[in-house]
Amino acid sequence: MLGRRMLGRSGVGVSPLGLGGAAIGGLYEPVGARRAEDTVRRALERGLRYLDTAPHYGLGRSESRIGAVLSGVPRDGYVLSTKVGRRLRPLRPGEPPDPQGFADPPPLRRYWDWSEGGIRACVEESLSRLGVDRLDVVYLHDPDDHEDEVYATGYPALAKLREEGLVGAIGAGMNQTAMLTRFVHRLDLDVVLCAGRYTLLDQGALGDLLPECARRGTSVIVGGVFNSGLLADPRPGAPYDYKPAPPDRLRRARAIARVCAAHGVPLRAAAMRFPLGHPSVAGVIVGCRGPEEVDDNADLFARDVPAALWPDLRVTGLLDPAAPVPAKEPT
Repeated sequence: MLGRRMLGRSGVGVSPLGLGGAAIGGLYEPVGARRAEDTVRRALERGLRYLDTAPHYGLGRSESRIGAVLSGVPRDGYVLSTKVGRRLRPLRPGEPPDPQGFADPPPLRRYWDWSEGGIRACVEESLSRLGVDRLDVVYLHDPDDHEDEVYATGYPALAKLREEGLVGAIGAGMNQTAMLTRFVHRLDLDVVLCAGRYTLLDQGALGDLLPECARRGTSVIVGGVFNSGLLADPRPGAPYDYKPAPPDRLRRARAIARVCAAHGVPLRAAAMRFPLGHPSVAGVIVGCRGPEEVDDNADLFARDVPAALWPDLRVTGLLDPAAPVPAKEPT
C-alpha cells in the first residue's frame, strides 16, 4: 500500500498516486457503470486511496459511480475530493445536450454558481451522489472567468464549510498557474490541483505557483501528468491540452521518450514520478477507464527510475535545471 502525504496543515493525507475520475465519467468515450465501478475497486486494492471527482465529470456520473463502490468501504479506507462551481440541472424541453467532451451525456446541463448558497448546495448535491456525509477535499473548479466571484462568495463559502467540519481541506483546481498563484497568495488554501503545468513536458509552475506554495505551506496535487495523452504516447495527432499536439511539443515529447528509453524507463513511469520530486507536491492523479489501466499505471509508478535519468534530461535541455528531482522510490 502506498503511504500518505499531508495536505498543508489540514490533517488530510493522500496517497502519492491517486485516481482521477474524469475517465470513468465517460471522457472522450463511454464507460459502462460496471466497468467504472470495477476500476474504482481496483484502484483501492492497488493503493490508489485518493479518489478525485467532480460534478462536471459525466454530469454527475463519475460521482455516482464512485459512490456506488464507497458504500461498501470503511470511511477511513479512502480520501475523497470533489469540486464546486458547476452545478447540474435537468435539460429544459427542446434544450440540446452540452456534453463538453463526455460521451452519452445524461439529460442534464451544467451551470455556474459561485454564490454562498450555490457552493453549499453543490457540496450537498455531491454528498448525495457520493453517498457520504463529509468530504476530505473540495476544490473551486476552473474559475478562470470568475475570479472576483471566488473572492466575494466562493472562497468564503468553502472556508465556512471547512470550519463546520463538513469539508476537511479546501483548494482550487485549474489548468493555469497565474490565477492559482494569486489564490494561494491571497487565500487560506490547504491545497491546489494544478493540471498539466508541472510535467516532464511543461514545468511552467516552477516560475510562480510552486514557489508561492512553498512559501505559504500549501500542498499541490498534480493532474494531467501525461499532458492529455502526449506523454503517454507521443505520436502524430496525440492530444496536448485536449487538442492535437503542435509539432514542437511532439518533437520535445519524443526526445524525452528517447532519453527515458536509453535508461530502460517507460516514458509514462517517468512522467508519473517526476512531479513528486518537488517538496510541495503531495501527489499525482491519473485517469483510468478500466481495472487493467489501474494495474498498468500502478505497476509503472512502482518501477525503479535510475537517478541518472534526470541529469541526462537536464543536459539535453529537456528538463528545467531548477526542477527538483524525485527520490529513487515513491513513498
